[in-house]
Amino acid sequence: MPDDGQAGGTWLSYALMTVVCWGVYGILLHKGQVDMSDAQHGRYKAFFWVGIAYFLVAVLAPAAVLVLKGATWTMTSAGVGWSLFAGVLGAIGAFGVLLAFGAKGHPAAVMSIIFAGAPIVNAGVALAIHPPVGGLSGLRWQFVVGILLAALGGTLVTLYKPAPGGGKPAVVKPDGN
Repeated sequence: MPDDGQAGGTWLSYALMTVVCWGVYGILLHKGQVDMSDAQHGRYKAFFWVGIAYFLVAVLAPAAVLVLKGATWTMTSAGVGWSLFAGVLGAIGAFGVLLAFGAKGHPAAVMSIIFAGAPIVNAGVALAIHPPVGGLSGLRWQFVVGILLAALGGTLVTLYKPAPGGGKPAVVKPDGN
């Protein structure tokens, strides 16, 4: 693996924790929506509880850590602004997941598109904010291939997702039977 400039592997453990959590997020959110037993408003009820969970985990937990570590509550307006903007985008994205489910998107397809597309968007924004030395010509071929493989992987998983219920997709014969 190329040197990423990060000492130790603790960051990787946290990144993998996030992969697992976000990897089950969509399907569990869909299950919560369905289990609300409200075809019209179930997705909004599920998202309400996602908001409660965000409050518990994203507000109370860091506040406790800041207090326990004796941190000051001094924050720059730029830091607050960018962080708030990031949070709004995250919440809009989570809401978009529910809207996609409500528009009859299959959870496997919706989440595959999101998790293949998000790294591509992330790479583009990161390149715009922190361009590589030499501009786009400074990109390594492996990076470009990685972006293409992410797009291909998301497409393949979306097109060839398993049939619901774990069964095999029905094979349709040329005569339609």
